Amino acid sequence: MPVPLDEYPIHQAPISMAFMDTGDRNAYDRCYWNAHDRTGDVFLVTGLGVYPNLGVIDAYATVRKGDHQYSIRTSDALSDNRMLQEVGPYRIEVIEPLQKLRLICDGDAHGVGFDLTWEGSFPVVDEARHTWRRNGRINLDAQRFAQVGTWEGVLRVDGDELAVSPDTWVGTRDRSWGIRGVGEAEPPGRAGDEPLDGFWWTYIPMRFEDFALLVIVQEEANGTRVMNDVCRVFPASSGRAPEQLGWPEVEIAYASGTRIPTGATVHFQTRGRKELTLEVETLGYVALNVGAGYGGDPDWGHGQWRGRGFTEGAVYDLTDPTVAGRAAFSVIDHVGRGVMDGQEGWGLFEHGCFGRHDPSGFTDYLSVAP
Repeated sequence: MPVPLDEYPIHQAPISMAFMDTGDRNAYDRCYWNAHDRTGDVFLVTGLGVYPNLGVIDAYATVRKGDHQYSIRTSDALSDNRMLQEVGPYRIEVIEPLQKLRLICDGDAHGVGFDLTWEGSFPVVDEARHTWRRNGRINLDAQRFAQVGTWEGVLRVDGDELAVSPDTWVGTRDRSWGIRGVGEAEPPGRAGDEPLDGFWWTYIPMRFEDFALLVIVQEEANGTRVMNDVCRVFPASSGRAPEQLGWPEVEIAYASGTRIPTGATVHFQTRGRKELTLEVETLGYVALNVGAGYGGDPDWGHGQWRGRGFTEGAVYDLTDPTVAGRAAFSVIDHVGRGVMDGQEGWGLFEHGCFGRHDPSGFTDYLSVAP
């Protein structure tokens, strides 16, 4: 039978919008958001995803407050109404597409609740298509759009209520769709005998007074770039197209004895060969494999079937060595403060480096910064 989306002229293939135009079990469509008050003391990371070929919809929210992370995750069977972005106590309302949205989580019984409205500060921008192959197999084939903006509303964590105002609270978001590993683990095949030597990733969306900056770089163990996309975005009223800033050189500073970054210097060049430099300072962080379901999170993963009406919460003590040790093998989201072209900016500094990475001097999974 048709589904509500079939009523609209948006079809991309001669099939109902109930189905993906691929039989790949790893097909997904997911949004990601973060919110912070620029101090690094409180940091929210949240998102919702659908996995049509697995028949699953899920959402999560993780808030770092002090030395603890409070997490909620919820999932259910995917309904025919794909316009309804709602699962368990979590829902997203689109007020103005690509500009203004509302996120609601009535999960206070599990430690996290909020009613937050997002307002884009600069236009949404498509990132370059992201394709990553290993051993002849697609690891990732996805498209994203990204945006920086502000938040207004209320955030509740472990019984405390925080007022969220747009003059202080900022964040970034993206939506991505395509193919990536989701759901229950698949047999490793060739990758079991020939595992990944190393992984290096940096993602920096930031909001400045007169522009936004979007940087995304992925490298193999030997430094070969899998993904390279960087642009400066201007206000819609300016009429200016996004400005590409070439091939960034990224220098990461790590805390001694770890791979947790304390900051970064990123060098860009405009078309007219003007040199630009971004200096980044990292503040509080969330490890994405601690409660948020990314990168081998042992407690929960995106797209996994947990039965109908599943909701659970968890609290993580980041001073616990077992929990803190996960960060060594995780992509980490930091509150980021940046300085570029004489302006101060705020946003996300996302970085992950594990295994070998020749340009950084890391030789294996156990090597760390001196």
